[in-house]
Amino acid sequence: MSALEKSMHLGRLPSRPPLPGSGGSQSGAKMRMGPGRKRDFSPVSWSQYFESMEDVEEMLRYVIFNYSYTFRVYKSGSEGPVLLLLHGGGHSALSWAVFTAAIISRVQCRIVALDLRGHGETKVKNSEDLSAETMAKDVGNVVEAMYGDLPPPIMLIGHSMGGAIAVHTASSNLVPSLLGLCMIDVVEGTAMDALNSMQNFLRGRPKTFKSLENAIEWSVKSGQIRNLESARVSMVGQVKQCEGITSPEGSKSIVEGIIEEEEEDEEGSESVNKRKKEDDMEGLPSETQNLFLFLQTKKDHPYTWRIELAKTEKYWDGWFRGLSNLFLSCPIPKLLLLAGVDRLDKDLTIGQMQGKFQMQVLPQCGHAVHEDAPDKVS
Repeated sequence: MSALEKSMHLGRLPSRPPLPGSGGSQSGAKMRMGPGRKRDFSPVSWSQYFESMEDVEEMLRYVIFNYSYTFRVYKSGSEGPVLLLLHGGGHSALSWAVFTAAIISRVQCRIVALDLRGHGETKVKNSEDLSAETMAKDVGNVVEAMYGDLPPPIMLIGHSMGGAIAVHTASSNLVPSLLGLCMIDVVEGTAMDALNSMQNFLRGRPKTFKSLENAIEWSVKSGQIRNLESARVSMVGQVKQCEGITSPEGSKSIVEGIIEEEEEDEEGSESVNKRKKEDDMEGLPSETQNLFLFLQTKKDHPYTWRIELAKTEKYWDGWFRGLSNLFLSCPIPKLLLLAGVDRLDKDLTIGQMQGKFQMQVLPQCGHAVHEDAPDKVS
């Protein structure tokens, strides 16, 4: 999932978060810059890749209360089958931006990229419920809300966690007009093996970023997204501005997270400045110190992750356990795109030999295959 995915090669989780070693050096022409040229890490708007954006509303009616859920979708195309795109853990629909532009130029189709619950700009009452069953039902409900009882032919395409949710959606017959199914870089065996190291992977990520540019730069230099063009639009959906802190405990926790990151700075200057500021504040009331630290935090590190993937651990097993057999049992054309041949587990290896699905390996990609090589995936 995202970094998560990479580690797990979920997101590798979300959306194996990256498998260990999957986010190495950058690759691709877009990453090779001439001498003396500075790369542009500024964010890019979704509107450069998608034609429209809307919030699909779903009303859940109970005995007394009506709950309105809104699912953010990005769309392109007006004719042909619908490619319904499901992102990995921690990512958002914006991870499909560059791929959308590439596929629309090649095939007559309609793109619907969905922010899954707990991710991006989707708003639901119980956003912490990221079970496979709940998210699969969300997909079915969004299709019904958009197209009613007569949906057009739909192909589900999911990356990492989103690939798992696509399979659960298909196997539960929640999309009646399902045309085909595509999983991108998610395999049960690899994902399950990576679960034990997922929390360590997540703890190794920065907790905060000074700016969107800083977040984009980190995503590329860390190898989470190897395609700078995609990172500039995709990372906007992964991070958000830090929210206000209402208690001294909350202020302290965020500041400690930043201090931990600063102490890893190669120059060491950040941590020196931090210690100097602490010395200057000695003797001040604790409330004053907390306020100062909070304001400094907001000034220097105004962005953090939109979703705390570490808190979703109880759902990881449910996303991936039994996934290979579920995928193989879906009675529709199936495609598996992988970043490396080492990903196949026993069940998929046997299924592939029996011709139960098509498989394509795209080497020299990280876990975010559709972001790293959008043209090849198209």
